[in-house]
Amino acid sequence: MKAGRKQWIGLAVLVLPVLLISVDLHVLSYALPFISASLAPSGSQLLWIIDIYPFMLAGLLLPMGTLGDRVGRRRLLMAGAAAFGAASAVAAFSPSADLLIVTRALLGVGGATLMPSTLSLIRNMFHDDGQRRVAIAIWTGAFAGGAMLGPLMGGALLEHFWWGSVFLVNLPVMALLLILAPLLLPESRDPRPGRFDLLGVALSLGAILPTIYGIQHIAQDGLGWAPVLAIVAGLAMGAAFVRRQRAMADPMLDVRLFGSRAFTAAIGANTLGVFAMVGSSLFTTQYLQMVMGARPLVAGLYALPSAGMAMLAAGLAPALVRKVRPGLVVCAGLLVGASGFALLSRLDVTGQNGLLIAGIMLMAGGVTLVLTVSSDLIIATAPPERAGAVAGLSQVATEFGGALGISLLGSIGTAVYRGQLADSGAPSAALDTLGGALESARHMGEPAASALAVAAREAFAQGQHYAMLAAAAALCVMAVLAPVMLRTVRRASRPQPRPRPDRSERHAAR
Repeated sequence: MKAGRKQWIGLAVLVLPVLLISVDLHVLSYALPFISASLAPSGSQLLWIIDIYPFMLAGLLLPMGTLGDRVGRRRLLMAGAAAFGAASAVAAFSPSADLLIVTRALLGVGGATLMPSTLSLIRNMFHDDGQRRVAIAIWTGAFAGGAMLGPLMGGALLEHFWWGSVFLVNLPVMALLLILAPLLLPESRDPRPGRFDLLGVALSLGAILPTIYGIQHIAQDGLGWAPVLAIVAGLAMGAAFVRRQRAMADPMLDVRLFGSRAFTAAIGANTLGVFAMVGSSLFTTQYLQMVMGARPLVAGLYALPSAGMAMLAAGLAPALVRKVRPGLVVCAGLLVGASGFALLSRLDVTGQNGLLIAGIMLMAGGVTLVLTVSSDLIIATAPPERAGAVAGLSQVATEFGGALGISLLGSIGTAVYRGQLADSGAPSAALDTLGGALESARHMGEPAASALAVAAREAFAQGQHYAMLAAAAALCVMAVLAPVMLRTVRRASRPQPRPRPDRSERHAAR
């Protein structure tokens, strides 16, 4: 059965939380220099301010997807909207880095209820393969729209208001979602839901958070017993989580899905694409504002070409997979994205505008193509009654990839930055972040201030170089694997027009 006008209008409502979460991620990136100056976070705190939100998302998306199957996806979507709005209001007025980390964690809890609900509702609203593919392309394109709107909105707000104002933009969008959802979205749930697995929730969070804590602290402070033990504990929790899911009759995560090479490849491509794209934003936003010296609004304008390229790629994806096998489309997208990161790795302190724009355009277009195709491959495997759980798994891959990109690529950049700057004899206060180094330079006399600022910018550019090369290498490895693992997935069939009723059927219809 094909979807009608009401379903397509409902899709516009489902795009709202997707657009908002993308806006929220990009707005925060442009606010980092202001947060650094106002709250003076350490390097580890700065990464946690960025990371805790997507990691809480990644840890809770699976259980929230399962909860949506149980209590109703629309109901969970509305509860998430209310929680997300309330947490945004508190985050806007956080007086310390620690409190901002806590409120960002609460935002992650609220956001975890939004994302799987949107994809699972799409799965249940669009049963026709061709229509579902177009709907998911629109859903993916909303991320690109957020990438375009976020920097512009953030730049305009940061030109005139304090950094907390970037969180307040969430409130009107959530209010609109709460008004429209009951009118336009159908309620759906699993008619025979399983038991909600609280222990599984605890194990999934226990696997993610200690592992990332250990990675970040090794990058900042070097090898030590505490971060190594945290990583070991996280991996042990992850193993226990997988064993528990295997043993359960109705698991939160059906690990049997990973027996399909195509499903595993789609998840892997999705994760690595977001890993590279989101991790790179940590560098490009700081590079624009603190190396090139661009004002927030001007820095936001640099996102326009890449956002336009991403929206174009999302729109082309459904047509491409009808002409070319999905494995080859994914491979091409990964290679285009890798070429963009290779260009970004060549940026230095002189501020090469053309190189920067070309790099982020290739990166955004290639990765968005991968995300659009892989998201459809993942959600197409879901039976309607389990759509929430599989949608949650898809979003776990997306959010975990983004948070891991910030953590791993950020840790590479931080380690190189600290090593380069320590060799120059910079004061300890300048070793955590570039923002901290520039703030220290403001309180020093000449020529020491200029020397520190130059050294810090050069160290940051060197850290960015190695992080971008790591992202390009990861995409190239996946580009080799994708065509092999997806070789059984055929080209998508062209949508068939509805058959015209014959004369007797038209007469009966009257």
